[in-house]
Amino acid sequence: MCVVIIMKKLPLYLAIIFFTYSCGTKRVIYNNKKIETKKEKKIKKPKSKTKKVKKVVVPRILNTEDYVNYYSNIAMDEMIQYGIPASITLAQGILESGAGKGRLAVEANNHFGIKCHDWNGKKIYHDDDEKQECFRKYDNPEYSYRDHSLFLKNRGRYSFLFDFDKDNYKQWAKGLKKAGYATDPKYPQKLIDLIERYELYKFDNIVLKKKNKIYKVKKGDTLYSISARFNMPVELIIKMNNLATEEINVGDTLIIKK
Repeated sequence: MCVVIIMKKLPLYLAIIFFTYSCGTKRVIYNNKKIETKKEKKIKKPKSKTKKVKKVVVPRILNTEDYVNYYSNIAMDEMIQYGIPASITLAQGILESGAGKGRLAVEANNHFGIKCHDWNGKKIYHDDDEKQECFRKYDNPEYSYRDHSLFLKNRGRYSFLFDFDKDNYKQWAKGLKKAGYATDPKYPQKLIDLIERYELYKFDNIVLKKKNKIYKVKKGDTLYSISARFNMPVELIIKMNNLATEEINVGDTLIIKK
């Protein structure tokens, strides 16, 4: 009797066990899949490799003295690397950029008025000898100083300048005009006046570790009297100052070796 009852209920028991196991299995598998899916979605975003461009902060330039104070070290570095007198570089920078206040300097960091020529970089258009001429544009004023050095060093028409003494700014100033750097006939004298007014030659002396003196010609002076006073041959005075004749005038400035 018991066996009959059990046999009759066996299918029911089997059905309950099968249903319970199947439901439980499905729930566990579903949960596992759900957890795995969440883990797969938690992918770390790769860090950006883009470098932040460092913003160049140039101090406010109020006057020429500020300009000299800020750019003199750069000019001396260029002199060390390329042999161009720091005094010439600074004087050109002051003259061409309006002591850093001109449009090309402010908007394009171009301190030397260098035009595009074979330039592949950024550009700016500005009225010069002709309207809307193409000028080079830099991200940093220091790049302008470096490009000025390369501009003079790598162009054949300026090669003769590098035969001049590095402390002979007068010869360099006149040589730049001769080579065609500027069309202004007064360009050499403007550079010389700036160098002497702001004593830019002292930066050449720092690099060369020499001490030259600037002597202003007084009434009654001759090259021979100056030669005797400073124990310096007349021929050397003429050479250092790029003099065409032995004639000098009151107020002239002469480079004298100490």
